Amino acid sequence: NIIPTTTGAAKAVGKVLPELDGKLDGIAMRVPVPDGSTVDLVVELEQDVTVEQVN
Repeated sequence: NIIPTTTGAAKAVGKVLPELDGKLDGIAMRVPVPDGSTVDLVVELEQDVTVEQVN
């Protein structure tokens, strides 16, 4: 019962944080639950980093 929909969150973040403008994308999902959240974060880095640097 997950229904994909649109969101303006990525565009809003780009307006508040100009250095991220055009670097984010977002989706929204409608689900029949009273409360819930999800994050799917994919990052493309310009250089190699270690796990310690990311954390």
